[in-house]
Amino acid sequence: MSVVREVIAFRGWPNALRLANGTAELIATLDVGPRILSYTRQGGLNPFNIYEDQAGGRGEAQWRNRGGHRLWLAPEAPGFSNFPDNQPVAWEKLGESGVRLIPPPEPATGFQKQIDLTLADTGARVTVVHRISRISPVACTAAPWALSVMAAGGTAILPQPPFGEHPRDLLPNRRLVVWPYTDLSDARYRLGRKFFTMRQDTAGVPTKIGLATSVGWAAYHLQRTLFIKYFTRTAGVDYPDDGCNLEVFTNARMLELETLGPLQRFEPGTTAELTENWDLRTDLPEIDPSDEAALAAYFRLAPV
Repeated sequence: MSVVREVIAFRGWPNALRLANGTAELIATLDVGPRILSYTRQGGLNPFNIYEDQAGGRGEAQWRNRGGHRLWLAPEAPGFSNFPDNQPVAWEKLGESGVRLIPPPEPATGFQKQIDLTLADTGARVTVVHRISRISPVACTAAPWALSVMAAGGTAILPQPPFGEHPRDLLPNRRLVVWPYTDLSDARYRLGRKFFTMRQDTAGVPTKIGLATSVGWAAYHLQRTLFIKYFTRTAGVDYPDDGCNLEVFTNARMLELETLGPLQRFEPGTTAELTENWDLRTDLPEIDPSDEAALAAYFRLAPV
């Protein structure tokens, strides 16, 4: 089946773009953002959070999270990262199965953002290209930052590189970064040998970790549904937040699974891209994400 691209009403927004191939469906706002608000297999669970108290809103003076998946600018700074993207979004077709989402330029940040969204002709695979272009005449150091806001009640799963041994392996192979409000004794964390996990808890306070990782994927497990995002790390370049290309934040309402591109100097006209590839698995067995052996067996069953 070819990919259907149509404009529909969705959750209070009169204009939302729907991509569907008979197996999977994506829905992105066109009235604000953009936000990719829904990603489902037919009849399945949407792993993205949507803020009910913000659904359908537009034209606000202040930035609104709204939920779903979005594109920001790193390093994080008020007014720079959270520019109030509350105006209508243009779109155009890309090939036979993709779309380009084009919000208005941001004079306050000096950037133009775009998101290219392509759904495979079959299955649930999605390619998401995040693009930032410098439109200001003043140079700036920045990086693209892709954030997926996941629904409450699940667990982020962050695979670790193969375990080594001493004295053969003398150099570090990963980096863990913590924020001033991060408490690693928090019961929502499990820093295991093969996986780090972070559990979303509706009673939880904000907490965040970041990783410098070349493993290339991370996942979110919720009610027998597994959302997986694939990404790459470029060797020998700087990344934001002390070298992070993967970050996870959670509070009482949601969890964010985030990837970051390299830091670079944006001269006028400079463009950078950050690509994620997504997949969605449904009707998988229930697992205990705190059980490393069960997790390892689970990912053999649902290979990444």
